[in-house]
Amino acid sequence: MAARLIDGKAHSAEVLREVAGRVQGLVARGIQPTLALMRIGEDPSSIIYLRKKAEACAEVGVTSRNVVLPPDADPNHARTTLRDLNRDPSVHGVLLQLPLPSGFNATELIDLIDPDKDVDGFHPTSVGRLVRGESTFVSCTPLGILYLLRREGVDLRGKIVAILGRSNVVGRPLANLLSQKGEGLDATVILLHTRSVHPELLMRQADVVIAAAGSPGVVTPDMIKPGAVVIDVGVHRIPNPAVPGKFKLVGDVAPEVAEVAGMLTPVPGGVGPMTVAMLLRNTVDAASGHRTRPITAQD
Repeated sequence: MAARLIDGKAHSAEVLREVAGRVQGLVARGIQPTLALMRIGEDPSSIIYLRKKAEACAEVGVTSRNVVLPPDADPNHARTTLRDLNRDPSVHGVLLQLPLPSGFNATELIDLIDPDKDVDGFHPTSVGRLVRGESTFVSCTPLGILYLLRREGVDLRGKIVAILGRSNVVGRPLANLLSQKGEGLDATVILLHTRSVHPELLMRQADVVIAAAGSPGVVTPDMIKPGAVVIDVGVHRIPNPAVPGKFKLVGDVAPEVAEVAGMLTPVPGGVGPMTVAMLLRNTVDAASGHRTRPITAQD
């Protein structure tokens, strides 16, 4: 059995078309959705990620505003910049690109973002609303994973979902999201981490496995129940043995898992495009005057 690949690019393109339609409606009402992309320093990966986000903004008609501070900027300057963006009525979403240079406290700066402009879903108010099951901005990768599962017709009600990785960016918010009460949710979630005992035994019980461990190829075929849905969040750049001196992108899931799973997201082209699509969806929600639409909405 070979797994059917889940085309994240195709699904994200569909979401972006829907977002573009909503942008046109807002512009007709005199509202130009605007996302502030704030970067501190010159981290090469951050520059690439923000360029891709700006390109996606242009594709759907969202204005992106680049806000760049030098790596040796005074932390007070960063705080003032965020407060100014909070007060600017023309800015609907604020994204602080991580990681930050030494000398900057990421938690402190994220906490300064207005929760109504927190389109990344990292503010403690957003996290608290998610835990309570209230409408909120949900972190973009977890939200993108949920949309992938929905658009592939995966019914989570009562299903066992094993999440490998407990980060505040993916694992924890995803566990909260999928276990919420509501249509298309109601999953039984197992949150696995580096201290879990015999995680492979727990994963083999799961109908859906979501790998966000941050380690290439850590999920192997013996960990997967035949026919399970496998979502690979990992992205790693490693040497390509077939082409000396070149590199390739791989995920947390070993390639051999494709012979056991029923559905599988590729790397690249799986979860990544959905993360960007959800960022723009959250931005348009903010421009519409919502914190966000309910997390149980069927789209």
